Amino acid sequence: MSNHAPDSAMPSQSTFTWRRGDVAPLRVAVLLLPSFSNFGLAAVLEPLAIANWLTQRQLFQWSLLSLDGEPVQASNGLVTVANDGLKADQGFDVCLVIASFDVHKHSRNLALKSWLRKQALFGAVLMGVETGTELLAAAGVLDGYEAAVHWDNLQGFQESYPRVHAKPQLYTLERQRMTCAGATTTLDMLLGWIGQSVDSELAREIGMHLLMGQVRAPADNQLDGGLTNTGLYGSKIRRAVQLMEQALEEPLDCEAIADKVGLSRRQLERQFKHQTGLSPLKYYITLRLAKAHSLLQQTRLSVAQVAACSGFGSLEHFSRTYRARFGCPPSEDRSQIWTAPVMRQPLRKEQRPVEAD
Repeated sequence: MSNHAPDSAMPSQSTFTWRRGDVAPLRVAVLLLPSFSNFGLAAVLEPLAIANWLTQRQLFQWSLLSLDGEPVQASNGLVTVANDGLKADQGFDVCLVIASFDVHKHSRNLALKSWLRKQALFGAVLMGVETGTELLAAAGVLDGYEAAVHWDNLQGFQESYPRVHAKPQLYTLERQRMTCAGATTTLDMLLGWIGQSVDSELAREIGMHLLMGQVRAPADNQLDGGLTNTGLYGSKIRRAVQLMEQALEEPLDCEAIADKVGLSRRQLERQFKHQTGLSPLKYYITLRLAKAHSLLQQTRLSVAQVAACSGFGSLEHFSRTYRARFGCPPSEDRSQIWTAPVMRQPLRKEQRPVEAD
């Protein structure tokens, strides 16, 4: 296998392409962070294993890595044995970083950053799976690139890494850098990359064995928001939600929202209740709390800064409302770990948030 042209951490126009005549297998590193998703690991390895099986040759040769070479526990409690830890003399053609919970504490790991930058420098394809993308961003190897970020992490990611073009889409395939939002999009990214850089017919056949059907397009939206969009009021309520989402830091009053969507306040409240199960005010507060929850767990902004970014002019009111919703004050909810408070999405009638007076 020929060496790749050097690739700095900044974007370049070079792209990696495997050729049918290549004999040596592609060396794939799969770096597992504590509390990673086992689903993500399976979604990475199964397409590679099926590719080797279908071609009856070792197209891909992978190694499971951990930060220290020790076994790694996934978010579901299962433990995976690592083949190795991070070493300065390692070289790979493809490096995947798989992470899920509590990734923020690893974003300052100097050894990890140095290792990722070295792999980028020598031309490896770097792939981020779910919050593994944040570690690529923290290392600076995604500066100037697009990145697909899970909707639940998007606001925190955008605040922390403004040099990366974070997108609420399924995955990205761009100039030696691939990212996906996690879960099922991992399969889309892997098959998209295999089809683009290895063999399009092989990728299609792998998808058939995985019963996937057609691989989704990278820019497809992750969610539709859970609201119906049928009928006159459907479109107007969706527009009202968009107005709320665009004005979280400086909230609009109900009269202003109703006027902008062409409804009376009473009509807005009635239709909002019918479609979401919530009043406009409660829905709006829930959106603001969701933003605060993300910023608290995923950034290093102060509690006061988070309150201001979420449209709460009073820190006391913010703390009281936050405690009523999550059962703890904002200052005690600063890590996105498995046992931390969860922001449920009350977008349907059966889900009701608890609000403070």
